[in-house]
Amino acid sequence: MEITEVKVFPIHEEKLRAFVSIVFDHCFMVNDIKIIQGRDGLFISMPSRKKKNGEFKDIAHPLNNEARRSIEDRILAAFSQSTDPGAPVGGASPVITSIGTATSPAEAKAPEPKTLAELEELHLSDSFWSVE
Repeated sequence: MEITEVKVFPIHEEKLRAFVSIVFDHCFMVNDIKIIQGRDGLFISMPSRKKKNGEFKDIAHPLNNEARRSIEDRILAAFSQSTDPGAPVGGASPVITSIGTATSPAEAKAPEPKTLAELEELHLSDSFWSVE
């Protein structure tokens, strides 16, 4: 399987840096991946849900370290393309990268500052599960 599209929804929270959606082979989407700033640098957090006992359990995740590294490398590369030191803090339009193309921040529309709630809504509305 190949990651054919990555959508990065940058935000500026204390540790949360972005929400990410990825598409495998142009036909399978995974939403709610998070980019987190940790003590040793950036890492990704796979989609999860909170269990009754308070623990979080991944609902989608790679089955081996090679797959995790490949997904993490692709997502963090797209995130680095989406970050622009001159861009306003607080969020921007999503930056989308596909196989063979890369949208740099300079090629994207001028970013509009967004609240965390607006970015979450934008991120979730991108899913085919959304109902309008």
